[in-house]
Amino acid sequence: MLGLATGIAGGNLSPVSSVPMRTSPLFRGLVSIVLFGSLWTAPGLTSPALAQAVTAPAVAPDRFDIPATDDGLPGMGPLRRYTWFRKLWHDKREKWATEVAQDQGAVVLLGDSITQGWNDRLPAAFPAMKVANRGISGDTTRGVLIRLKDDVLALNPAVVVLLIGTNDLEEGARPDVVESNTRLILAALRDHNPRMPIVLCQVFPSSAKMKRPSPLIKDVNARLLLLVKNDPQVTPVDTWRLWADADGDAPIAEFPDLLHLNDAGYARWAAALRPVLESLGVLAPVTQPFTAEPGFEVLFNGRDLTGWGYRATTEEEKAAAARWQAKDPNAAVWPFVTDPVSFDGRTTSLDERWRVIGDRIAAVTPAEYRKVSQLWTTKSFEGDFVLKLEFRATPYADGGVFLRGPQLQVRDYRLSGPYTSLASYRPQDWNELVVTVKGETAEVTCNGEVIEKAFKLPASGGIGLEADRGQMEYRRIRMSRP
Repeated sequence: MLGLATGIAGGNLSPVSSVPMRTSPLFRGLVSIVLFGSLWTAPGLTSPALAQAVTAPAVAPDRFDIPATDDGLPGMGPLRRYTWFRKLWHDKREKWATEVAQDQGAVVLLGDSITQGWNDRLPAAFPAMKVANRGISGDTTRGVLIRLKDDVLALNPAVVVLLIGTNDLEEGARPDVVESNTRLILAALRDHNPRMPIVLCQVFPSSAKMKRPSPLIKDVNARLLLLVKNDPQVTPVDTWRLWADADGDAPIAEFPDLLHLNDAGYARWAAALRPVLESLGVLAPVTQPFTAEPGFEVLFNGRDLTGWGYRATTEEEKAAAARWQAKDPNAAVWPFVTDPVSFDGRTTSLDERWRVIGDRIAAVTPAEYRKVSQLWTTKSFEGDFVLKLEFRATPYADGGVFLRGPQLQVRDYRLSGPYTSLASYRPQDWNELVVTVKGETAEVTCNGEVIEKAFKLPASGGIGLEADRGQMEYRRIRMSRP
């Protein structure tokens, strides 16, 4: 048998002994069984056909799993594959797949752990708004891109609110990687529905201690703003300045671990988003009954833009715009109005920048990021008067009130100035201005604090509202005259 085996291993099916061997048929059968059994299992001798016959059938990959390699995947940069993250990514996506029908037409919150962390805070933050939370702790821009079709597009969202990118930085990705993947995410959202609004939150501040240094976050956010500039489908929200301290880092009071929000932080984020979601028509504006004080004339009726319109741009304003744009590359677009236009009976201006939403006049965030627009009363006012109104501004928004011509700065005072030290200012909430005019001088207060003691204004002119950056809202505009 040794001779037989040796001969077979060398490729010779004949016995290697020169001595003829006389064997019975039974013996020859047993030898054949042993030999071919050895061939079946011997390394290096297995034929492809035999190997295929004993190979176990391939198991189809689970569509909710993170792909095992990056080969053929869209985007670039990090895709996390830690054991804990793989399980979380799979389990959440598998659960969401059973909720596609019930979440049709929802406002989708898309992102990482900060989005996931809304949890049961959502109903109180956005009452009666249909929401689908599609945040996964630890996710990156590439992870969002890969799961976008099943987790988001399948829901046919009414609006998508996107916050993503901080984990890319922790994994060592460059800001341009975040930009590139975000570009692909936005393109996929636009391709799915060119009319679906997208709210893009800037990456929140964190800390170098968390491998998320301020300069990198600022670089990412600058890129994101440029990415969506002039895109009317995307509304950016400045959720970096909303929290950043003097060093550009997250405040520990609302980011206990310098990365994740506590209850106070989520309340601030909700307040920043609420006006935008109201203007997009997916969140009902909170309105309250209001009756003007005795002796006050209502300048805005709370229903439409009757009594308001666009006035022709003055030569002085044209010259001011030219000077500003010549010296400042980031100056606002300033379209000129040739002929006055009245908006009596309308709920929007012709360009839809100004809209009546609930009980307020809102100037929505311009696609250009900065764009000057002025809405004026069609009446002029002379003599002494007291003007009262309330305003609300999204983070870093910029607007104003014109008092018979000159502009009083009305902005998100905490972030945009100029009155940054007001103790009573309420960011992203309603604040009251009271303007008391005597002769050609006015005293102005904000929530009772004096911000201008002797504001100069001409003897006659209209009252105007301005919008530049972000979303500005004005309501309860009324005046009393002797």
